[in-house]
Amino acid sequence: MKKTYKIDVDCANCARKMEEAANKTKGVKEAVVNFMGLKMTVEFEENVDEMTVMKEVLKNCKIVEDDCEIFF
Repeated sequence: MKKTYKIDVDCANCARKMEEAANKTKGVKEAVVNFMGLKMTVEFEENVDEMTVMKEVLKNCKIVEDDCEIFF
């Protein structure tokens, strides 16, 4: 399953860090951040709970960029 989320991030470098952190999160098959569109598209692995994974994605993103936000 693939879903797109609105994000709030200040710069392209921060968006890259968010993308890297999201891709390292268990349950994420692939994450792509579009800084210009302020969106993150996440493809989930099979049989995972999307909300549980997204909470971990946000937690991991805040480690590398503490003032970022993902709206889900």
